[in-house]
Amino acid sequence: DEQKAQEIARCALAQDKRTFRASSKQAVGNYCLPPRQYIKMPETDEQKAQDLAKRILAAKLSEVDRKRITDLLNEAKEKAEGQVVNPIDVQGDSKTGKIDYVKLIEKFGTEAIDEKLIKRFEKLTGREAHPWLRRGLFYSHRDFEFILDLYEQKKPFYLYTGRGPSSASLHMGHLIPFMFTQYLQEVFNVPLVIQLTDDEKYFWKDKSLSEYHRLAFENAKDIIAVGFDITKTFIFTDLDFIQYMYPNVCMIQKKVTANQIQNIFGFGAEAHCGKYSYPAIQAAPSFSNCFPHIFGSKVDVPCLIPCAIDQDPYFRMTRDVAPRLGYLKPALIHSKFFPALQGAGKMSSSNENSAIFLTDNAKKIKTKVNKYAYSGGRETVEEHRKLGGVPEKDVPYQYLTYFLDDDKQLKQIYDDYKSGKMLTGEIKKFLIDTITPIVQRHQKMRAAVTDDVVKAFCSIRKIKF
Repeated sequence: DEQKAQEIARCALAQDKRTFRASSKQAVGNYCLPPRQYIKMPETDEQKAQDLAKRILAAKLSEVDRKRITDLLNEAKEKAEGQVVNPIDVQGDSKTGKIDYVKLIEKFGTEAIDEKLIKRFEKLTGREAHPWLRRGLFYSHRDFEFILDLYEQKKPFYLYTGRGPSSASLHMGHLIPFMFTQYLQEVFNVPLVIQLTDDEKYFWKDKSLSEYHRLAFENAKDIIAVGFDITKTFIFTDLDFIQYMYPNVCMIQKKVTANQIQNIFGFGAEAHCGKYSYPAIQAAPSFSNCFPHIFGSKVDVPCLIPCAIDQDPYFRMTRDVAPRLGYLKPALIHSKFFPALQGAGKMSSSNENSAIFLTDNAKKIKTKVNKYAYSGGRETVEEHRKLGGVPEKDVPYQYLTYFLDDDKQLKQIYDDYKSGKMLTGEIKKFLIDTITPIVQRHQKMRAAVTDDVVKAFCSIRKIKF
């Protein structure tokens, strides 16, 4: 109808007025709109909207294509006006740079982790909840109650997490899901599979396939250094293990349409087929019969996936497919993003100064924190003493919520900084003194991980189950 078409057209304009003609041309090609009219597009924005609206209506699109273009253009509007969070792109609010995590729960249809769920976890396991659970850093889930039911009933399940090997060195943000997964493995005493997606990085990045395979091997050393139990942990790269997953990959691919893949990732017909085929490969380890050396042919062993919230669309797709294949849906527990030193968005391997890398020495850590860590303090000492700092904006304080275990000490720092008693330089020094030993301890642990140790973790063998 005309009103809807007008709205869609205006969404397209909101994406980027400068490239409107190019994007309209792409829409013409993808959705069978009259193919040459875009050349005579009027100049004013409102006229452009009117023109596109008329062409959308004239095209007599199928319901599927109409939904597809609506979703694409609404995503463009969202990108122009607010945050974008998906497996390929993470951008905070266009004005503040912040991620609205409550909005993501609503958008993805997940559930918040509340105090009741945390208390049940503690009661069943006999362990205090991890600080990241207590502090809301792992904040969202799908079917975590189901996993606790299984644990209570002493029924089997396993953990599944992973990493895309884009660089030789991990940064502290990369440690978050692995440190939390190691905690869950220790608490639940269950098998763990870790997928290293060398193929994914090849599809989306620019290095050679062999280089991403090499990086996966190097990243495995950092992962092992976190402290996983070799008797219960299997690490694999997609290139090496694909033969065992491939039957499930094929069945998943047959159940997922190109439109669904496009809606997850936002790319169109110009994307190569590797990008379309890959999501099924990340979905497959959610099903236990991909690991015959651990579970045999069992298809009734569910998994819990700890991951950052941007990975949820992969597994929303997986959960949609699972019942149609006769499999159980994977459960998930989602983390917030570990912020960049500059405060906006998440840490990035591609920006040396946005992150504390696990290869950084003490001097470099000190320099990065002092020079680049965004401060919630005031312009002058006098003003800071009078008005106090803003811990919620202060990156050193945010990092301490991850790496300072003592709740009382963290609360004292919050109060002192907010009141102006603690200065910016003091909270930065406290952070440096807190994270430097963590990085140095990791470096020592990683140095002990030889190539033979990696091969042992990656060997296809019987796992305690």
